[in-house]
Amino acid sequence: MARVRNILVGQSGGPTAAINASLAGVMDASRELGLRPIGMRYGIKGLLDGRTVDLSSNLPGKLELELLRHTPASYLGSCRYKLPDPEKDDRPYRQLFDEFNRLGVGYVLYIGGNDSMDTIARLSSYGESQGSDVRFVGVPKTIDNDLLGCDHTPGYGSAAKFVATATAEIQRDSDVYDLSSVTFVEIMGRDAGWLAAASTLAGSAGGPSPDVVLLPEVSFDERKLLDRISNLLERQNTVIVAVSEGLRAPDGKLLCERASSGVGTDEFGHLAQLSGTGRYLAALTRERIGCKTRCVELSTLQRCASTTASAVDLSESRSLGAAGVLAATDSQSGVMVALERTSTTPYQTRLVSVDVTKVADKVRRVPRHWITPDGMGLTRDFELYARPLVRGEDRPAMVDGVPQFIAPLRG
Repeated sequence: MARVRNILVGQSGGPTAAINASLAGVMDASRELGLRPIGMRYGIKGLLDGRTVDLSSNLPGKLELELLRHTPASYLGSCRYKLPDPEKDDRPYRQLFDEFNRLGVGYVLYIGGNDSMDTIARLSSYGESQGSDVRFVGVPKTIDNDLLGCDHTPGYGSAAKFVATATAEIQRDSDVYDLSSVTFVEIMGRDAGWLAAASTLAGSAGGPSPDVVLLPEVSFDERKLLDRISNLLERQNTVIVAVSEGLRAPDGKLLCERASSGVGTDEFGHLAQLSGTGRYLAALTRERIGCKTRCVELSTLQRCASTTASAVDLSESRSLGAAGVLAATDSQSGVMVALERTSTTPYQTRLVSVDVTKVADKVRRVPRHWITPDGMGLTRDFELYARPLVRGEDRPAMVDGVPQFIAPLRG
C-alpha cells in the first residue's frame, strides 16, 4: 500500500451534537499524516450515487474546523441504508469498491451507531474476500449509548446533558400551580434506556430527580405505575415521569404502537417513528386517576442542542475521529475505535480498538443492577457512571445572540 493515499469518511444514522467533532478529528489526523480527506455525501447510499466532496477545500483551516466541531447534525449528510448479503447480491459491493479505486481510497471511516458498524463489518469482510488492501474503521456515535465494546458512545454525553437540563426546567415549570398534575417527559431510546436514565441527573441542578423513570429494560406494568402516581399525588402536587419512547408492554409490544398507526420501518427494520409513548401514558393517567396530565416530547432537540453540549463529549468525539485515522493507517481493518474507562474518580479513559463484528447489530442495555428493584428509578451506581460524561461547557461562538455554525454543504 502506498504511504500516502486518500481517506474517505462518511456519517450515518441519526445525528448528534458531537458527530461533527469526530469529523473534525478525522480532518486533524488526516492533515497531520498528509492524507487527502474525501467526504461521502449522505453516507454509503450517497456514495453509491457517486456523491462525494473534497473536504480539504470545504474545511481549509482551523477556523472552519472549530466551527464544524460546534455545529450539530451531520455535516456530510446521513442515510439509513443496509447493505445486502453479498452472497445474494454483490452488486453494491462491486460498485463501491470500483468507487474506492476510482477515488484512490486506501482508508474508509464510517461515523455512526449499530447499523453503521454493520456496514463497516460487511465492507471489511467483502474486501478481505476480494484481496483488497482498503482498510475499514468504524467511529462510534449515538445518543442512545447502546454500542457494545465501549464504556460510552460519543453523542450520549451531550444528549444526556440536555435531557437532565430540560427535565430540571420542566419540573420547576410544572410545580407552579397549586393543583394536582402529572407530566410525562418522553425521551429517545428505541431499545435501551440510557438517555431516559440521564433524566435522573437533574437532581443535582437544584431540584429533585424525576419521581418515576421508565426504561425499555423493564417490562411496563400499568397498574404499578398508576398506583405509584396515586400515592405520590397524596403528598405532592406534581409528579414527573421520565419515559423512554421504547417502553414495552409485557407482551413485548411497543406502547407507542398503541398511540400511533401506519408507522413504517427503515432499511434495518426499525420503526421509523417511535413517538407516542408519553401521550399514551398521559391519556391513560388522566382517564384512570382524573388529574391534569401533559406530555412533553423532547424529540430531535435531544440530538441537536449544541448550546448544552458536554465539553467532555466534544473532546472525546474529536479524539475518536483522529483515532480512527490512526487505526486505519496502522493497517487495522474491521474494527471500531472506542473508549475504555480506566477510572471513574478521577475520570479517565483510554482509546482502544474492538472487533466490529462484536458490535454490529447488537444492543448494550442499562444493567439491571443499575435500575432500582421496583424498575422505576436508577441507582447511585448509574449516576457515578454518567456524571463525568456531562461535565464541562463548550458552547459555540455567539453572533448577534445566536450560535454560529459552519455553512452547510450544498448539492
